[in-house]
Parts: sequence; structure tokens; C-alpha cells
Amino acid sequence: MDIRHLNWSKTEKAIAQKAFNLALDREFEKVIQEAKRRAANIAEPDDLWSLERYLTRSRNEIDRKYDYRYSVLPFVFGSLIREGRLSLEDLRGLGEDKLDPIRRLISL
Repeated sequence: MDIRHLNWSKTEKAIAQKAFNLALDREFEKVIQEAKRRAANIAEPDDLWSLERYLTRSRNEIDRKYDYRYSVLPFVFGSLIREGRLSLEDLRGLGEDKLDPIRRLISL
């Protein structure tokens, strides 16, 4: 089966949305903590621009990584699990047709 054309039940959509938001919140928390650390250490103009570059890079990475289209969610979840932002437990309740490809992706 082509994982880009999986059918998501209403329950699976709710589970996926909750897991997606959990990972995104974790990602934002990491960026916020790092931005606060960097901001507290600003001593000269170059430090300010370094913070700006960090925030721009972080935003671009988040925009690239967090794609909530059902056609790519198994790929997104696989990547987030490999990065430690999610666990398979966070996806409990998804059907095996979704979990099998995610498991394959995390084992790569």
C-alpha cells in the first residue's frame, strides 16, 4: 500500500494531531530555552545578530520539518521519533497501516 494514500479515521486524526502538537511544543520549548540563553549573553552587536541567525535557522527547520499533511505524516512521525521529539507510545491508537511504515522509517 502507498503510505501517501492511507485513510485516516476521525480517531486517528485526533491522535495524530495531538502527537504532532506535542512534538511541535517540545521543539518550540527547546528553541525558546536556547534563545533565552543566547539573549542573556548578548554583550555586543554581533551577539545580537547571532541570535537573529539562530532564530531564523530554527524557524526554517521547523517550517520544513512540521508538515501536517496526512500524505506525509508517517514520514514526519518517523523523523520526529528518530530525533527524540516523539515516541511510538505517543502514537498509540493509530492503525497498523500507519504504524508499520513509521516503524520501518525509524529503523533506517
